[in-house]
Amino acid sequence: MINYILRRLVTAALLIVAVSMVTFAIFFLIPKAAHADPAEMYVGKSATPRDVEATRVKLGLDKPIYIQYTKFVKGLVVGRDYNSGPTVTHCSAPCFGYSFRTDREVWPLLLDRLPVTISLAIGAALMWLIGGVAGGVISALRRGKFSDRAVMVLALAGVSLPVYFTGLVFQSLFVHEWKIFKGGEYINFVDDPLGWANKLFLAWVSLALLFAANYARLTRATMLETLGEDYIRTARAKGLKERVVVGKHAMRAVLTPIVTIFGLDLGTLLGGAILTERVFSLPGIGKLSVDAVTQKDLPIILGATLFASFFIVMANLIVDLLYAVIDPRVRLS
Repeated sequence: MINYILRRLVTAALLIVAVSMVTFAIFFLIPKAAHADPAEMYVGKSATPRDVEATRVKLGLDKPIYIQYTKFVKGLVVGRDYNSGPTVTHCSAPCFGYSFRTDREVWPLLLDRLPVTISLAIGAALMWLIGGVAGGVISALRRGKFSDRAVMVLALAGVSLPVYFTGLVFQSLFVHEWKIFKGGEYINFVDDPLGWANKLFLAWVSLALLFAANYARLTRATMLETLGEDYIRTARAKGLKERVVVGKHAMRAVLTPIVTIFGLDLGTLLGGAILTERVFSLPGIGKLSVDAVTQKDLPIILGATLFASFFIVMANLIVDLLYAVIDPRVRLS
């Protein structure tokens, strides 16, 4: 088991390095292919050639791509200095780059927005995991009955309605019309826990509706397949109670695919729920990424992309390690 964990850690590290190389190449080679100078994107078209050249030197864009990437990786470990002649701008480790539009380092910007994104992702994940799995189990156990059809209709409606639609409807009804929830800016959990939950609740529900639909459908299909297995019939033949058969034996097989998609979904959301954060005006990583795209702030876009890829890779690693805990058949193989 230890060897397996070490192999997976090495694989995850290599994958992150590969993602960083591809992402770095995309963000610094595509503008050149499109005959767009990143230095001009910073200083504007009305700048003089001298200003453009100074900005190119400060950003390190005058160096070959492999040297730029080497300096980028080195900055992650020991920090980096951006030298433009008379002034030197230091970016502390881990240096994900320096945004000259906001005059701030990228890493602190990401850390400032991370609590908002984590709050949104974790709250919504708990809702859709509990609601989706419970709905799928109930639907499978009462196959063909009214509750089965009701759950599947709700699941179809949830997966069909995008977040930007449900989010706007929820805000229109519950915030502006009925005034059940408050609008306004995001509130930190440590400052006001109730206000924090009040601000995020509708965002949690909007995301949960979208994701819970897939979990309910997957849980129902897997549960129906599992209930027909020989070991389930054997457990029932031994006289075990139905709740033991379903809860202890059937659910283990059901949880394996659920854990797989849950890890991927949660890892993706931790990298930024772009639409949800925009609709509910949440200052998370997703909103930071959209603003960076609008302002053509390449260092922030690159840093946010690498940040999101890290969460996805780590989520896959954790899911692989959880397989052996959930399903004994994986451990035996």
